[in-house]
Amino acid sequence: MSTQRYDAIVVGSGITGGWAAKELTQKGLRVLLLERGRLVEHVKDYPTANWNPWEVPRLGRDTQAVLQDYPIQSNNYAFGPATQQFYVKDTESPYTQKQPFWWIRGYQTGGKSLLWGRATYRWSDLDFTANARDGYGTDWPIRYTDLAPWYSYVERYVGISGSKENLPQLPDSEFLPPFELNCVEKHMKGKLEAAFPERRMTIQRVAHLTTAHRGRGLCQARSLCERGCPYGGYFSSVSATIPDAQRTGRLTLRPNSIVTEVLFDPKTQRATGVRVLDAETRQWHEFSARLLFLNAGTLNTTWLLLNSTSNRFPNGFGNDSGVLGHYLMDHQKNIGAWGTVDGFLDKYHYGRRPTDCIIPRFRNVSPATSRTDFLRGYTSYGGASRAGWGRVLNQPGFGADLKEQATQPGPWSAGLRAYGECLPYFDNQVMLNRQLTDAWGLPTLTIDARFRENEAAMRKDMGTTSAEMLEAMGVKNVQIRDDVNVLGFSIHEMGTARMGRDPKTSMLNSHNQLHAAKNVFITDGSCMASSASQNPSLTYMALTARAADFAGKEMKRGNL
Repeated sequence: MSTQRYDAIVVGSGITGGWAAKELTQKGLRVLLLERGRLVEHVKDYPTANWNPWEVPRLGRDTQAVLQDYPIQSNNYAFGPATQQFYVKDTESPYTQKQPFWWIRGYQTGGKSLLWGRATYRWSDLDFTANARDGYGTDWPIRYTDLAPWYSYVERYVGISGSKENLPQLPDSEFLPPFELNCVEKHMKGKLEAAFPERRMTIQRVAHLTTAHRGRGLCQARSLCERGCPYGGYFSSVSATIPDAQRTGRLTLRPNSIVTEVLFDPKTQRATGVRVLDAETRQWHEFSARLLFLNAGTLNTTWLLLNSTSNRFPNGFGNDSGVLGHYLMDHQKNIGAWGTVDGFLDKYHYGRRPTDCIIPRFRNVSPATSRTDFLRGYTSYGGASRAGWGRVLNQPGFGADLKEQATQPGPWSAGLRAYGECLPYFDNQVMLNRQLTDAWGLPTLTIDARFRENEAAMRKDMGTTSAEMLEAMGVKNVQIRDDVNVLGFSIHEMGTARMGRDPKTSMLNSHNQLHAAKNVFITDGSCMASSASQNPSLTYMALTARAADFAGKEMKRGNL
């Protein structure tokens, strides 16, 4: 057992782990960044990034052998022969589903920041005060004003394209120029806002560069993001935060390092470090530090805490409140409507824009928009596009006529889909399962969670309203589509080690600091007290930057 000492240890190298490493090293700390998966370096380790369509094996289809090894990961829209290397093999990392839960994972340097959808939205006080208003969950210990300067700090670094809309329920970010709506979407926007003045249709806000920014290249609108972007056109840990941390000379990045336990000194009531299993050599190591940031991802961080038991913490590290593993949330999706658009046959769109349109939340945002059938709200996404040559693959014919038809664009179509908020329920939980072990002999998780009555009532409105808005936009032949709705599938797991004002009902304080061990900070999705209807990654990043600033100052004061 080898032991090494650092100023700080960061567990996980995804979006929040990369931010923690960057912020702490730039404050002068010697940081050990531990990643359980393999090493991935920017550009060098994107082997499929520039594959031509005909180079993708089996036209992107998966073999039966692949589906057997990746039964959960293969459900993700981005999974395939060109991206498989960025997904965990389910047979090596099993878990137990009491009810359907699709846990999508990427174990490598950068984590899921190589695969995320890149939608970046601020939350508002409509979100940070939701629990206090309706009594579901515990009140957030922060408000929008606490996080607003950190949103700005993160946005100026990340580079977020978007359009200012001055909506109280969706505060504006510090934007790079937005991508443009196409001609049909502009028409739809005018029709919608005339029919529903309280609703706004605009371009989605995404972490894609539309102008030169901090040495990273522009987004090329190739729509191949999930293979890894060699241009750095979208934000990831491996293209931005980790390289900046390495430039300080104070970062040690250690891949293939499975952190299995947080070590604790009962005399000082502080964490002393971590125990690590080398995924390749199977040797054990201990690393010590004054400061710990746990950023392994919601369920992995919760696993680590549950596996770190002692006389002081028999039910999991820092779990004096008993809430560890509870209140698991995710967004519900795959509900919306689609239809056809007449006209505009002399128009087309250019490139493969990496973003949709968005209609920000408009339910339960004011007394005039309040509902009696469900709490909280949802955000709608979508847009319009014109069919290309691929449409001829599903129709009969061959020869010159078919080839000629394929050279011409087809009709326009439009659609909307919605992301709905999930309430925090105590019984939506994860537990440690010592009977089922993974490929390294470590215990696994049992997940028992489901959407409930509030989500079902919201979902009904999500479908009906999608169709209603499309019809108001002039879309024809509108049909509602309700597809698979499984927790975990939105890949926005949140809430299992939540923030709160009271140590009796929460794990973390207003600075993401463990109530029970002041030198441990958690800023990934597990810290969230509610889910809102927006994508959460921007809020994770802002919370991380804010917590790192606080931790650095506390260390200088001698409090950590």
